[in-house]
Amino acid sequence: MKTKPVIRKLGTVDLDMVEINPLVINGRLYRFESVRGNYHANGLGYPYFRFIDAGTGISTPPFAPYHTFGCAFHHDGVTYVSGSLTDNASKERDTIKIFRSSDLINWEEKTSLKLPGWGIFNTSICKGRDDFVMAFEIDSPPEECGVGFTIRFAVSDDLWNWELTPSECVYAKDRYTACPAIRYLPEDGYYYMIYLEHLPGWGFAPYITRSADLITWKLSPVNPVLMYDDLEDKRMANHNFTEEQRKYIENAIDINNSDVDLCEYQGRTIINYSWGNQFGSEFLAEAVYEGSLPEFLRGFFEGWDKPVSYPIDF
Repeated sequence: MKTKPVIRKLGTVDLDMVEINPLVINGRLYRFESVRGNYHANGLGYPYFRFIDAGTGISTPPFAPYHTFGCAFHHDGVTYVSGSLTDNASKERDTIKIFRSSDLINWEEKTSLKLPGWGIFNTSICKGRDDFVMAFEIDSPPEECGVGFTIRFAVSDDLWNWELTPSECVYAKDRYTACPAIRYLPEDGYYYMIYLEHLPGWGFAPYITRSADLITWKLSPVNPVLMYDDLEDKRMANHNFTEEQRKYIENAIDINNSDVDLCEYQGRTIINYSWGNQFGSEFLAEAVYEGSLPEFLRGFFEGWDKPVSYPIDF
């Protein structure tokens, strides 16, 4: 019997860490981290960005103070990071900044989008059909957002200068759709996007959808991608947790698998995600699919003739 791609959850690796993404830089696996201001190991008292070498655990120097909801993308020897600027004085979130570096130490930055009146959160970048595409999450203004949260798009031919796409390029204004992770497969011409759905009742799980034009989208008939699970999410994948941290993990409420991001490394699909309660008690976890990224993404669509229905009753 055909099954959707099998994801093996490896367990929890950190606390209070949500917006991250794995990526390969010069043949090495890294984890980009958008560190929140209240992170237990922060010590800086404000949000910032950094990279963790997956092989050594060594962190790069922090950069981009007061920026959140970041996402990293590597292309032609240069690493780019998109992020939402948090204005502590006005609480506005109307700006996306782009940072770039060839050594993960020295960074240039510029404003890529300034959208007064908009509330901007998670970002994600991929190489598209003709250019680069950024998906970003918004909760305002109402005429652009509809039912928050909603995902809009921007395009660039150089990863440095970005242009907002027309309002018809959106997903989706009729319900909660958040936390985008967008990828493009030239093999079939589709943009694949994993995002977060608010489930019937009270819970959150990542779904996958795809589109050829960023306008018309089709849900996979075998969603969700992941489902929260106390046993698997709370498995300890980090042997350095203190006893206090272990108890915190064991007693935490788990109604959420969110902020999925992924990359291919040595023939496997590496997956990071957050679990917790969506209200400040959040945990970073890892998972793996034993196959390529294209195989993983297409496995949620190809060979399935079951009609899509929404919402799915869990």
